[in-house]
Amino acid sequence: MTYGAFEKTHAAADDRYERLAYRRAGRSGLDLPALSLGLWQKFGTDYPPETQREIILHAFDLGITHFDNADRYGPPHRAAQKVFGRVLARDLAPYRDELVLSTKAGNAISPSPYHRGGSRKSLLNSLEHSLRDLGTDYVDVFYHHRPDPTTPLEETTGALADAVRQGKTLYVGVSNYTPEQAHEAAELLRAQGIQLLVHQPRYSIFDRTPERSGLIDTAAADGFGLVVYSPLAQGLLTDKYLQDIPEGARATNSAFLKPDVIDATYRERAAALNALAKERGQSLAQLAIQWVLRRPEVTSALIGASSTWQLDHNVQALDFPELTDEELKAIDEHGVHGTGLGL
Repeated sequence: MTYGAFEKTHAAADDRYERLAYRRAGRSGLDLPALSLGLWQKFGTDYPPETQREIILHAFDLGITHFDNADRYGPPHRAAQKVFGRVLARDLAPYRDELVLSTKAGNAISPSPYHRGGSRKSLLNSLEHSLRDLGTDYVDVFYHHRPDPTTPLEETTGALADAVRQGKTLYVGVSNYTPEQAHEAAELLRAQGIQLLVHQPRYSIFDRTPERSGLIDTAAADGFGLVVYSPLAQGLLTDKYLQDIPEGARATNSAFLKPDVIDATYRERAAALNALAKERGQSLAQLAIQWVLRRPEVTSALIGASSTWQLDHNVQALDFPELTDEELKAIDEHGVHGTGLGL
């Protein structure tokens, strides 16, 4: 089934701005929804296009205005951008000024030296491709996807700044940078009159690197927000793996989650967290989302989705009471850094 086969375009829900909280990105003027939809997985050619479209449109109806992409997302690479581009052209074009579209470049997408890294050529060429994939004249946020120690950071930040000056992105960000690298990037951009809007790190109950490394403190000091990915630790912070590994689950076919990490220690800790969530009347996934959003430095949590039900379920995490000091202490006891992640 192709997108052209859909009979009509989408009329967005009238109450779409009544369901989600919006949070300011650092010291900028931009608000992002507390939850953003990431197209990292489930948006390649291996997933039904009608389901992808349904998820994207339902997310917008829920108030999720931020859609996060990258040239690398697929499979194959660039496929996720093309998926969103078709939905944008068919359904969401009238709402383009209400969308925050982000994309990234710098992770390798081919053997070519010009399809990876932080060089000016790599970043700006990738951005041009992304704009064509998405079918838009500009993106709202353009990220360098990961540090490139082989390229001077001055060149990388210079390319990001030029993308803003050329009108091809409104804001810039970085992803997977250390606190020191992020601070240097913020300083270099500031010297060019450009703000580092956001940093995208991995963060969850089981991966507390942003706290332990000092990145959260750096974000507060330099005035950039954090858009955190993998808040559910690739599904480890759900009830999916508490007993067995279900057939077809991510742990059976993902390069990012291997079956051998789902051991007795993981299950003991996850079960304790699941029990705490049940006491609060919520799921473990909802607890995990609430936990990352407890920090004011976190602007938004990136969630994926394989169904509209999953989207609804995750958005409902925002409806529960704030975590108490006693509950946070219990989470610290069982949510041991590195659990299931090999850290």
